[in-house]
Amino acid sequence: MRFGKKGKPSPKYIESYKIIQMIGQVTYRPELPTEMSFVHPVFHVSMLKKMVGDLTLIIPVEAIEVNEELTYEEILIAILDKQVRKLRNKEIASIKVLWQNQHVEEATWEAEKEMKKKYPHLFV
Repeated sequence: MRFGKKGKPSPKYIESYKIIQMIGQVTYRPELPTEMSFVHPVFHVSMLKKMVGDLTLIIPVEAIEVNEELTYEEILIAILDKQVRKLRNKEIASIKVLWQNQHVEEATWEAEKEMKKKYPHLFV
């Protein structure tokens, strides 16, 4: 998920769980483990994905530290690339960032200025 940012969430899924009850036409109750007891147990069908067998999309629940507010902090792993976009009156420097629990294909472009504030040790 892209917490703290506007826009669509990234396509990440947490394990596969058996659907134990169909609440309505578009709402389901999966069988969640006890460590996910703080998560609301009913999901809209748009939040679920049929298990196809692509194990690279699945992240073990233990690998993500979700807090009580149902958020987690992404940890920057590496800077993959850098670019400068030129507009009419200014230039915007961006860096391609690889985050923890993501593949290289899912790396995002972030403003270099903001990343220098958050991670100054990477730009020394």
